[in-house]
Amino acid sequence: MEQSAVYVSLEFTPNPNTLKYSVNRKLVEKGAANFTKVADAEARSPLAAKLLNVAGISGVMLGKDFVTITKSEEGDWDFVHKTASDTIEKFLTAGEAIFIGSEMESTQISSEIELKIQKFLDEEVRPAVAMDGGDVTLDRFEAGIAYLSMQGACSGCPSSSMTLKMGIETKLREAIPEVIEVQQV
Repeated sequence: MEQSAVYVSLEFTPNPNTLKYSVNRKLVEKGAANFTKVADAEARSPLAAKLLNVAGISGVMLGKDFVTITKSEEGDWDFVHKTASDTIEKFLTAGEAIFIGSEMESTQISSEIELKIQKFLDEEVRPAVAMDGGDVTLDRFEAGIAYLSMQGACSGCPSSSMTLKMGIETKLREAIPEVIEVQQV
């Protein structure tokens, strides 16, 4: 059966240093995979490794059907955009494996409250931030504080602290009374 052509379309995000590339392929089964170091990408994702080796790219996040690219301070948007778009299209057209082994790193969720927080994030928060090319994951829960990691377009975004405190924290505290505060890691 013949595969349809690969389409890569550019979407701007609220973060001025991040672009989102939507694709007509499923890249990640669930959640997202975030990469900021070439060595980590080389061990887990050939696509992320190729992108992180492009001059001017400092971060890559692979989502369900999108790739978020974060530009370094010295990066040139014209070069980064053209190279990233071409790299994604060629990689997906070639049908190469996106991940080596398991696509996701396992997180250690050890308590009932962490399971509740994770479920809330998965159902209520992550789909919304993915629309802007970002992701939010639970790092840990300690003494009433949920420590969250903002990734992709959310990492370094000027509005991420407002989203975290005014949006996520408020809703999380309403849904799970044990959560007193949310902090970014």
